[in-house]
Amino acid sequence: MPWDCGIDGCGETFDDVEPAIVHQATEHERRECKVCGTIVPDGYLSIRHVFTEHSRAEYVRAYSASSEDVREREELLEEIESVADMEQIATELSR
Repeated sequence: MPWDCGIDGCGETFDDVEPAIVHQATEHERRECKVCGTIVPDGYLSIRHVFTEHSRAEYVRAYSASSEDVREREELLEEIESVADMEQIATELSR
């Protein structure tokens, strides 16, 4: 299954999810979390940060998100985490 980078219309396509996440973290600007102010990579890692470090209510308030926005991001996290090799991603990002 191909993975597309959805950041700002980038559209770069990858055969596996791991290079897609590394691309997002290294080729796109980092973003400030609107909940805590931490600077995080854009894309999957940004979503993962906000959904693991903060409550859904904090996310909704900080990002003016709807319940549909929350569901969409939770589904994306679940899909990625079911196939991603997080150790491989961490190794690539630590280089």
